[in-house]
Amino acid sequence: MLAVGMASVVISVAAAFWFLASRGVRRWMAFGLLVASPLAVIVVFAFARLLWVAVASGAAWLLAGFSARAALAPDPAKWQMPEYPAEPPAARPFFIMNPRSGGGKVAKFDLKRKAEDLGAQVFLMNDPGPVDVAEVARQAVAEGADLLGVAGGDGTQAVVAAVAAEYDIPFVVVTAGTRNHFALDLGLDRNDPAACLSALDDGVDMRVDLGSAGGRTFVNNASFGAYAEVVQTSAYRDDKVGSTLDLLPDLIHGHRGANLTARADDSIICAPQAVLVANNPYGTNDVAGLNRRARLDRGELGITAVKVGSARQAISLLHRSRPTGLMSLTAPAVTIDADTAAIPVGIDGEALTMPTPVRCSIRRRALRVRLPRNRPGVQPPAAPMDWARLRGLAWPSLSKGQRPPTTTVPGASDTASNLK
Repeated sequence: MLAVGMASVVISVAAAFWFLASRGVRRWMAFGLLVASPLAVIVVFAFARLLWVAVASGAAWLLAGFSARAALAPDPAKWQMPEYPAEPPAARPFFIMNPRSGGGKVAKFDLKRKAEDLGAQVFLMNDPGPVDVAEVARQAVAEGADLLGVAGGDGTQAVVAAVAAEYDIPFVVVTAGTRNHFALDLGLDRNDPAACLSALDDGVDMRVDLGSAGGRTFVNNASFGAYAEVVQTSAYRDDKVGSTLDLLPDLIHGHRGANLTARADDSIICAPQAVLVANNPYGTNDVAGLNRRARLDRGELGITAVKVGSARQAISLLHRSRPTGLMSLTAPAVTIDADTAAIPVGIDGEALTMPTPVRCSIRRRALRVRLPRNRPGVQPPAAPMDWARLRGLAWPSLSKGQRPPTTTVPGASDTASNLK
């Protein structure tokens, strides 16, 4: 059962790589293999009358995994960001709202009226052309605004957050975007944007970091390589999936895009297909190494580079301790260089072009975010699977006199050991 199951996983990962890296008949043959592999396992287990054993074993493994994670859960004091009293309350709050963001959430949740009822001035981005939101925010501060807020996507959040940090005034996030990644890591309610407005009359403050790439502020991440190349194309906005599948084969095999080099401290990553530079590291509890950020105030960039040019390297991602195609580390700064004068960059989902080299850095606790006192909160980060500590918790007598190692927050002390 174990051999058949593992073989199916390996075949599925290889087939997924061939699907992304190929075109035409070969791509659809790979897709057929990707679908057939798990179905074949079910058939084999059924004929051997072991299907119920496989289902029961899978359920037992899931239960064991959840139990182990719960037992190893880190101390909340190590992953919860400190809160401060929101003093003084804002006298002249100013909000920038994008009525087109998130499929029209500003109108759906009546955000403009609700913000004005709380004493805020609201600027609606109704003009058909581009709006210089940074200039709008600066003008508001010049006229006396003592708090800035945004109801829009993460890209707009980042631009206005940079202005709020510049003047050291509170910043309010309203979850009116499509994905709201920044809001998610702040513990805000993504289902009810109007609930974020309660930060004006019953709020608390947090100090969080801001990332910078080539002088442009980001709250989530800056991406280089494959993703940045794809979002630059004119067809991407109308057909995201089709454009991505069309470009990926050339990007994976190095026939398109710049040849990148990333330098951070003493580490050098040569010719990665994609580099993600995050404002604080993401958790590493999945194969891709991207999950949630446990904290946003540690003053370090999370750097993840992908270099997968073959099915063998794709399969190596299953070996989580030593994947050859995935590299991750943390550093206060990283420089992305290329063999071209300029490269595409995705800043919080916004497509830009920047001259090389592009230097990324972080400003620790530069932004004062004002949050509602009552909010869903941040989900506790999953602890790394520490077998020695787990054994000590299960059988204390075996580790008597030995102090178990301390559980750390995922991503807080990443190293570059897998670069060697």
